[in-house]
Order: sequence, then structure tokens, then C-alpha cells
Amino acid sequence: MSHLFSPYALGSLELANRIAIAPMCQYSANDGLATDWHMIHYGHLALSGAGILILEATAISPEGRISAADLGLWSDKHQQALAPVVQAIRRYSPIKLAVQLAHAGRKASSAPPFEGGQAVPPEKGGWQTVAPSALPHGPADPVPTALDDAGLAKVKQDFVDAALRVHALGMEAIELHGAHGYLLHQFLSPLANQRNDQYGGTLENRMRFPLEVFDAVRAAVPPGMAVGMRVSASDWVKGGWDIEQSVALAQQLKQRGAHFIHVSSGGVSPLQQIPLGPGYQVHFAQRIKAETGMPTIGVGLITEPLHAEAIIANGQADMVGLARAMLYNPRWPWHAAAALGAQVAAPPQYWRSQPRELKNLFGDTRLGQR
Repeated sequence: MSHLFSPYALGSLELANRIAIAPMCQYSANDGLATDWHMIHYGHLALSGAGILILEATAISPEGRISAADLGLWSDKHQQALAPVVQAIRRYSPIKLAVQLAHAGRKASSAPPFEGGQAVPPEKGGWQTVAPSALPHGPADPVPTALDDAGLAKVKQDFVDAALRVHALGMEAIELHGAHGYLLHQFLSPLANQRNDQYGGTLENRMRFPLEVFDAVRAAVPPGMAVGMRVSASDWVKGGWDIEQSVALAQQLKQRGAHFIHVSSGGVSPLQQIPLGPGYQVHFAQRIKAETGMPTIGVGLITEPLHAEAIIANGQADMVGLARAMLYNPRWPWHAAAALGAQVAAPPQYWRSQPRELKNLFGDTRLGQR
């Protein structure tokens, strides 16, 4: 039996296999509202056969958007705009659904990557950003406003309010975005956090606010809803956040009832030096899994079925997350199941696509029946 296609559970959330579609920003919302693009994009990925689909970084507030075109969930109107997408997926796919809730912090107010990705200052249509400290992401970027107590309380409440909307939409899981240089990661990293209060300085202090956000979200939604966090296990910059600190964070998250940790890296500094290659981040997930027992999702240029199978079989991670590979080949799980001698869920409208030599790929499909 294929390890990749064996079932797995995140808490009480049962998944058909170990494949997660990782969050991928689409920069296609209208003032945070889901559009027809989201219906097409997510409906399309929902037919992939993966175990869980994690929707893109979804802003908890207007100022928390990476760009003006980011998806948002900061009002009931935004919940209503996303509801038809969720409902359509439910009609046609058994895939489990999660949302990555995010606040971009000092990396907010930027142009989409396909428009250059540069910071957009307020005088050019952007907005004032906030962060743990008044330190810009890059030397030429606008200086963010350091969050005071009222600002911290607002951010925390915004996460809770968005989490309640995720639950109301009927999704099964929430991923808090603590990676890629966005707000929660900024609190964790000494490169972005130079506060001298209870939220800065020591590792315990730098972890405090992200953990407070996790605790607030965990308490706000039912126990059966899976809640986890995506982290950058290394800043890839000397003196920054690293794997040892990530292990400490994972231990704290586990004690607080987190159901998973999604292990990425980088994003907090333009000085990062990342050694790219197939599975280049998986060793971080392996160490966190080994030292904490926390269910882990490993990511990082995983494109080949045999590689994904080996990661699970060797215990390097409990699940694999695919992003760009899914954009390139939205039926990646179908092809992986074929390569590994496994079965995958597919809508009956597509059963006739099954090659005759793979009679069991979709199970008993009565191939050829009109």
C-alpha cells in the first residue's frame, strides 16, 4: 500500500491521503471579496484528489492584506462572497477545506508579484503598515508603525473574528500564517522584532504574541475544528529565527492543542540565502516531527510522486504540501496514484479519462458505461 495515499487525521479531522494543497495567493479579490476567479480556481483544485485544500493567505483586516487584491475575511460581506465557492466544492468533491488566516504586517501594501511586488506607499494608493517594531522590510520600503497595546488587541480580535467566519462557512480547519515574513513571523524573528516589552527580546517574549493569537483562535472555534500554524523554520540569515527556536515554538503549540505545523522557511529578510533544491525544507519538518511528535506538513519543491512517497515512508513528515506543482498539474494526485499503484477520488464525470491499463485508479468506475 502507498504511504502517500494512506489515510491520516489532524485531530479528529480524517483525511483520505497525505497530500495537502498548500496556500497560494491569487491576488484576484475585489476589495477582499472572492470573485469568479476563486470559484474557477478552487473548484478546479478541489477535483484534484488531494486530502485537503488550504485556501490562500486570507487577510483578517484591510491593513493586513499583502496587496489590495488579496482575499479577505474581515466582514460578514466577505464571508458571504466566499460561501458560494465553498458550497460548490461541497457539492462535487469530498476534499477537506482549510483557510490560511493572515496579517502581512510590514510586508502589507505591496503590488502583486506579477506587477512587480514592490511596496506601495500611501501617497500612491497604499496604506500605512504595522509591525512589531518600526523597522522596514527592505531599506527602501516605508517604515511601519510599531503596534501598541490597542493595536495588538485589535489584531488578536481580528484573527478570532475571521476564525469564527471560517467555522460559519463550514470549513474543517484553520492555518495561522506564522511564516514568510508576515506579522506573526515578524514577532518571532529578532531581525524584525526589536521591542523592549513583554513581546520582544527573549525567545519566550518573541513567541508570546503568536501564541496568544493561537490560544484565542483555538478557544473561539469548536474542539473538533483542526487548528495549526505555518512557520518559517529558518530565516536563512545569521542571527535570525532558526530551527532550534522553531522546535521550541512547536513544543508550545503542541501543549496548546495545535493539530499540525506546516513547515516552510524564509521571507522575513531580503538578505536571505536559500539553497533551493527538491525537498530543500523537508529536513526542518523532519526535525520538528522527531523532537516534538507534532503532526507535520513538509514542503519545498516536491514535484515527483516517488519523492513524496519517500518523505512519508521515511517518516520525514506526516504529509506533503504541494503548491506550484499543483498549479502546473492540477491532477497531480491522480498521476501520483497511478505511479504508486494507489486509488484516488475523482468525480464520475471524469471516470472515462482513466487509461484502460489502470482499471482501479478511481475504484469501481464501470469504465466505458454510457
